[in-house]
Amino acid sequence: MHRSTHVETANEGIFPVTSSTYPCLCALIRKAGRVATRSYDKCLKPCGLKVTQLGMLAKIARRPSITVSELAESLAMDQTTVSRNLRVLERSGYISLDDEMTDHRVRRIRISDSGISKMNEAIPFWEKAQLDMERLLGRENIDVMMDIVKKLTR
Repeated sequence: MHRSTHVETANEGIFPVTSSTYPCLCALIRKAGRVATRSYDKCLKPCGLKVTQLGMLAKIARRPSITVSELAESLAMDQTTVSRNLRVLERSGYISLDDEMTDHRVRRIRISDSGISKMNEAIPFWEKAQLDMERLLGRENIDVMMDIVKKLTR
């Protein structure tokens, strides 16, 4: 049986002390995701989209009539979070949500012409964020990161 104790540090709060020599990998990965998201969101601010919204619009544009549950699964997000983000896109007129004719519990998502225009407006801002991140991380680190993400999302 593996024993763990807890230690309190001034900066990190209470964490279990285990045989691992690393800090909590989940916390590190989540922190990196938040930092990257803020960086992309800052670049996208002039067009009024967040990187999560742009990602959803792009996925919807590539898969016309995708369902909410299919979108959630493809983004590795829970349906509640996806639905909340979709409502913002719907209120902005970028998408429509239509009930399935045979099952009203299933909702299909369609991107509007306005959504396509907004996505096209956002692409140059996204490209700047992407190139900034590429410069910061470097090709070798990006290749390693891509391998790690593939392992985590299998």
